[in-house]
Amino acid sequence: MAYKVVCYINQFFAGMGGEEAAHQEPFAKREPLGPAMQINFLLGDEAEVVGTVVCGDSYYGENIEIARERCLELIKGFSPDLLIAGPAFNAGRYGVACGDICVTAGEILGIPTVTGMYYENPGVELYSNKTFIVKTADSARGMKDALQNITTLSLKLLKGQKLRPAEEEGYFHRGIRKNFFYEENGAKRAVDMLLKKLKGELFKTEYEMPTFKKITPAKPVKDIKNATIALVSSGGVVPKGNPDRIRVSSAESYGKYDISGIDDLSPEIFESIHGGYDRVWANKDPDVVLPVDVMRQLEKEGVFGKLYDYVYTTTGTGTSVANAERFGKEIGEDLKKAGVDAVILTST
Repeated sequence: MAYKVVCYINQFFAGMGGEEAAHQEPFAKREPLGPAMQINFLLGDEAEVVGTVVCGDSYYGENIEIARERCLELIKGFSPDLLIAGPAFNAGRYGVACGDICVTAGEILGIPTVTGMYYENPGVELYSNKTFIVKTADSARGMKDALQNITTLSLKLLKGQKLRPAEEEGYFHRGIRKNFFYEENGAKRAVDMLLKKLKGELFKTEYEMPTFKKITPAKPVKDIKNATIALVSSGGVVPKGNPDRIRVSSAESYGKYDISGIDDLSPEIFESIHGGYDRVWANKDPDVVLPVDVMRQLEKEGVFGKLYDYVYTTTGTGTSVANAERFGKEIGEDLKKAGVDAVILTST
């Protein structure tokens, strides 16, 4: 009897559309849809896709607890042996949804789960230690290889086969370290690695350490009394109606808004669209996230010279490192050209 597999996909890969269908509520079909059709073909006679669960990216991100529960019930209804989600590539909201439903199904249904993502997808950092995330390209251009690798790993998990190290199997390591016996002791292996490094030869460490970028701190403001200071925020406060359509999470853009002549961010004019925190208090008083009122008071008291006429804002939840770096460079260049001396960054 073939193993039963359920696939989870978003509105785009279900053929429903992009952002205009991103609030699609969860539903299920007793057939493979989108990438699930190719997965079903690659599984061959050993397994079968018995159903596809679909949910819009925005709906999952903005209603995560409800979406999680409803998607889980739909998956459970198929009594699957394994869940495959995505692949999400570098789509942040999709990656978070895929990771979240995989972890949930694995913990509650007790089945293996597999998804696929690009290394910069925020879902990798959030969920790689709790589910299998196969390494993919940054876009659907890599769909063929992604589905092949996902299916290969899935069949191994279904059969209970022993897995090789994560790097060899093609998935992100889950933080699990195992002891192995070597013929050579640690001292000899360490010296061999050192010699290869000195010779410029390739070598592989046995204990990978995380690497972090070193950012040089900005120099202190020389003359704060005459300084022009700007406000930049990842707290999601935007003009009412979100005119620039900034995403509630996994942002791919930011907004620049004129606050000249504004002493207070009125809830009638501004709102928070952030998908990562309870927005009740922020929408009652947007200044708790973007403190224009306090900055105006300090400006009038002469604590600093001038509040810059524009604020920059985006949402920080799930935003990829690449997009965050791009935002910072573009905003920084804009502020530098405008003669701004310092920036206050606010978050939530």
